[in-house]
Amino acid sequence: MHDAITIERLNADSPHVLDVTQWMFTAWGHLNPEKTLQDAIEETISECGAEGVPSIFIAMQGDMPVGTASLIADDMSIRSELTPWLASVFVLPGSRGRGIASALVKRVEVEAQANDIRRFYLYTPDQQALYQRLGWQPAECLEYRGEAVTLMSRQFEM
Repeated sequence: MHDAITIERLNADSPHVLDVTQWMFTAWGHLNPEKTLQDAIEETISECGAEGVPSIFIAMQGDMPVGTASLIADDMSIRSELTPWLASVFVLPGSRGRGIASALVKRVEVEAQANDIRRFYLYTPDQQALYQRLGWQPAECLEYRGEAVTLMSRQFEM
């Protein structure tokens, strides 16, 4: 039996900052080859906001982090006019298929709405179906840092 999953805000002094940063660095570090793990840790800490943009959330199973998602100002340098972004949605491989990514996305959406954000963005190379099920709309297909990705947006009613 699995412990229930809870979604918590990641604080800069959390013992889980390193775990979360290592997941993101392993999954997406190749997109920024000049960035070191230490750079990534500093960036994660800087994105641990108290509310709104930026914010990082973690999915916890008991006292173990199993996933993360962020609300950040900028996630795509070639679309700097677009802000803010749902970013870094990641669930540990052994915890996938249990709705954790969806719960993390919904928590970021709640944060966006609570801070009067009516439209925000993401890009993904391969998870378009997940995001479309959650109400995201494809906006553009493009190449970004050597990957074919879909830029998607989510709009909330006023």
